[in-house]
Amino acid sequence: MIIAAIIMYFVSQEMESIFGESPSSSPLGSSPPQQPVPPQQPVQPTSALGEAQPGLTHVDSSGQAKMVDVSPKQDSERVAVASCRVLLGQKAFNLVASNQIAKGDVLTVAKIAGITGAKQTSHLIPLCHNINLFHVRVDLTLNEEDSSVVIEGEATTIGKTGVEMEAMTAVAIARLTVYDMCKAA
Repeated sequence: MIIAAIIMYFVSQEMESIFGESPSSSPLGSSPPQQPVPPQQPVQPTSALGEAQPGLTHVDSSGQAKMVDVSPKQDSERVAVASCRVLLGQKAFNLVASNQIAKGDVLTVAKIAGITGAKQTSHLIPLCHNINLFHVRVDLTLNEEDSSVVIEGEATTIGKTGVEMEAMTAVAIARLTVYDMCKAA
């Protein structure tokens, strides 16, 4: 049996500048549930001092979803890293480690799937910009201590918008591929 644990964390100075520091040291977080905001009332975030901050970037003044216009931004180097862990049972872990999974080489197939996923991000996430990726790295490492596969993905570009979605999509697709290839074990 495989227990797929989605423990994704994402490293990006841009995200910290937008959202601030994480409310929890746990990658999965444990903040209390928030009350939903009706769509006809766009949210205007405020700082701790009560000052108005810029509104949500993917919502127009009437509360409708929109794609952000990044044309005024200057090009800059963009790098994002994401990671996750897939917890396997001991039997599945041993089969992956010895390359004996019936569907084939799990780590290689998942690596290719992750890279392909990063390249398809704008097709999967509706308001995500289609960007030119300069490099995508997906590394899968076996961790004997907890019978897991640790997946790390990195995406880089030079452009007007970040590559965090591409890095997170790369590891999510790689994780799903590991699960799919091992679920019979």
